[in-house]
Amino acid sequence: MEQNFYLSLLLLFVSFITLSLFFLFYKHKSSFTGPNLPPGKVGYPMIGESFEFFSTGWKGHPEKFIFDRMSKYSSEVFKTSLLGQPAAVFCGAVGNKFLFSNENKLVTAWWPESVNKVFPSSLQTSSKEEAKKMRKMLPNFMKPEALQRYIGIMDTIAQRHFESGWENRDEVLVFPLSKKYTFWLACRLFLSLEDPNHIARFDDPFKLLASGIISMPIDLPGTPFNRAIKASNFIRKELLLIIKQRKIDLAEGKASPTQDILSHMLLTCDENGTYMNELDIADKILGLLIGGHDTASASCTFIVKYLAELPHIYDGVYKEQMEIAKSKAPGELLNWDDIQKMKYSWNVACEVLRLAPPLQGAFREAINDFIFNGFSIPKGWKLYWSANSTHRNAKYFPEPEKFDPSRFEGSGPAPYTFVPFGGGPRMCPGKEYARLEILVFMHNLVKRFKWEKVLPDEKIIVDPMPIPAKDLPIKLFPHKA
Repeated sequence: MEQNFYLSLLLLFVSFITLSLFFLFYKHKSSFTGPNLPPGKVGYPMIGESFEFFSTGWKGHPEKFIFDRMSKYSSEVFKTSLLGQPAAVFCGAVGNKFLFSNENKLVTAWWPESVNKVFPSSLQTSSKEEAKKMRKMLPNFMKPEALQRYIGIMDTIAQRHFESGWENRDEVLVFPLSKKYTFWLACRLFLSLEDPNHIARFDDPFKLLASGIISMPIDLPGTPFNRAIKASNFIRKELLLIIKQRKIDLAEGKASPTQDILSHMLLTCDENGTYMNELDIADKILGLLIGGHDTASASCTFIVKYLAELPHIYDGVYKEQMEIAKSKAPGELLNWDDIQKMKYSWNVACEVLRLAPPLQGAFREAINDFIFNGFSIPKGWKLYWSANSTHRNAKYFPEPEKFDPSRFEGSGPAPYTFVPFGGGPRMCPGKEYARLEILVFMHNLVKRFKWEKVLPDEKIIVDPMPIPAKDLPIKLFPHKA
């Protein structure tokens, strides 16, 4: 009798599991039913093709996921399932143009739910709404004419950075040093923070935050996602202290209304005359600090990598930068005219951004049903554009694996093919800021050193940005005075 009872329980359990799996598979498949959907593969329920999508990056070749499916299904658009969502991947210049040109008409920005949990807005609006507010506010600070006055500050910080972290050393790790440089700049220009000890308090929390933003959203002790949430809360508390002190300093005339983005946020109201509260400002500054240093540090690191591998490219950059250095009086800082002379250096940086884009791509969401390239895209589907679908495509860049800065001479690449900063209304508002911090870094680096890689075949991991697996150790060879 007891044996029959346990057998019945086992059968009931097996039946429940079978029905649950059937329901999951049915629901998963039904998300991809409809007339004339793009070709593609949808993978398993909940997982979809997420593992394949991320694992090609972990192996250092994120473009493989895209190109394998472009050749198998369609060179313009294919369906898949990513992060538990039905998705269409738009490829090539035509796909980029369509998504960038239809922002807020047919598509809108989308982030995984994990991003909203790591960056909770104090007003309980979505990260999408908060991003819109930021994009209205940033242009006053990020346009070239506004940034010109910061070039001298950038040069001063770069000089201090190289004196403290690079000089009198035989060997250094480039990636951590690049992060230190770009974070120091972001803290100074966004918050007027200059005390190295104060800035250092943010180091570890920002590392945890960066590694957990696009991790599996499992909020259990010890997981990257859980550590990212804790780090986000710690940073936000620190920022609130800075914000409260700045309000006092502004009231007492000890701080300038135009000295940085923080002052601007505190003193700017919306169309209804409402000022942002402190928690809201802390959230936005947190997002700016992430965006303002993470991607640029990856770019600076890969510039060092490619200049070590390509001596003739290094020589061209060195020649250009030394002509500028020799034109300066002792102690004179870089200025806007100097930056404008760095044409070859910026072409080199652009070629690095083509081959190792810090932003691999981004998601959108369909806000209406629409047709693209003859295929139906249902409302609610997530849409992904990939920089590599054009950057490493011979159709747009002949011999795509070859490092060739001349691609950016004259009018440069065709529209919608070179997209390291995105495009359309959502093009990265910090594009010009990134250009300046990268060029100031290159100037201060090459005028001091030549270098070589310690690990000639160091593996590159893309998770979600490209990073050298061992932080790119290099041997330094200072120029003789």
